[in-house]
Amino acid sequence: MADRKFINDLDKNNDFAQMVKLLYGEDKFDYQVGRYREIYDKHSAKYGEGGAFYSSPGRIEVCGNHTDHNNGKVLCASISVDTIACVTPCEDKIVVESIGFSPVEVKLNDLEARKEEYGNAVALVRGVCSYFKKRGLNIGGFCATTTSDVFRGAGVSSSACFEVLICEILNVMFNDGKIDKVTKARASQFAENVYFGKPCGLLDQSAISLGGVSFIDFKSIKNLKIQTIDWNFDGMDIVLTNTGGDHSDLTEQYAAIREEMEGVANVFGKKKLREVNEKAFYENIENIQENVSGRAILRAMHYFDENKRVDACAKAVKNANEKKFCAAINESGASSYLMLQNCYPLGDIVQRIPLAINLSKKIDGVKAVRVHGGGFAGTIIAYVDKNKRDNYVEKMRSVFGKDNVFVIGVRNEGTCKVFD
Repeated sequence: MADRKFINDLDKNNDFAQMVKLLYGEDKFDYQVGRYREIYDKHSAKYGEGGAFYSSPGRIEVCGNHTDHNNGKVLCASISVDTIACVTPCEDKIVVESIGFSPVEVKLNDLEARKEEYGNAVALVRGVCSYFKKRGLNIGGFCATTTSDVFRGAGVSSSACFEVLICEILNVMFNDGKIDKVTKARASQFAENVYFGKPCGLLDQSAISLGGVSFIDFKSIKNLKIQTIDWNFDGMDIVLTNTGGDHSDLTEQYAAIREEMEGVANVFGKKKLREVNEKAFYENIENIQENVSGRAILRAMHYFDENKRVDACAKAVKNANEKKFCAAINESGASSYLMLQNCYPLGDIVQRIPLAINLSKKIDGVKAVRVHGGGFAGTIIAYVDKNKRDNYVEKMRSVFGKDNVFVIGVRNEGTCKVFD
């Protein structure tokens, strides 16, 4: 385990410097030295000297806007912000103390789901342990102190980051590191669905567990087609802007996208759009419009085109073809805006996402921009020339606030043990 001398000498450790470059990118060394020292100090003050370190990243949706719920394709990625944990063994229970939050404690002989724990971190720990135990995987006790710079409210999946972190600690400490990445993602999804009370898909957890850019085909939920691709666009930075807006009253509008796509599928006697032949769809629009709205037809058109764009994006990332990648991202953004229609809520005249997108297009150095995630309120994602990034960030912060614009990078390593 890392000891006091190791931590004191962290700023002179070449191996740590290489790890920082791999996980966080350039110019992050001093910041990460401070983070790792702080968490070690807090952990050792309570649990004694020594500890192993783990890192679990956030994630972004690269391409594939509102496709997964109709068994489509997505491109997602783990990113260079993370939750880190300092961990030591502990008998018969798991204790997680996240800086700034109340401690979480789960006894390993008490793993039943509890409705009163819905929405709480303790449910995620209990749920992961339950999944492991039911499938014959080993669990054991540990104490962890964590800190996170995975920003909330920007759609980068802080809860999934935490779930997969717990999985990896159990994997390394009690299963010899042999549990595959997809199993860890499924365990995390189970915890969030059954114990946390959130009916999420598998996209977030998969991106975080796999690392790099992940192509996921949801045609068969039981047998996902997954390909992990390294990110090689060194001349481009990724900037997320949280434009503001309240998601609490938007549930019906999110649900309407899925329902309208499925409504089109039902015209063909199918449950999901993935089961509908695209040629047959276009040949029968005159009949389809008798059963569904024009908006539903437009959203189905987006779906069919977006799946193709995911394929094109995946190929462009694999071949490091920046021009084709940015073209596909811009096309995706235009389609979400015009056909999917999830860039602002019905009746909204503030329109923060359209403002952010169109302002971005006016700023030199922006190569591609689109709505990020569910839409209606919240975040946009921009791909910006690295040499012109600072000007873009300054301009966006002047409009949307200095705490709402985040520069991130794709990291090619998913949730992992960093060192001990």
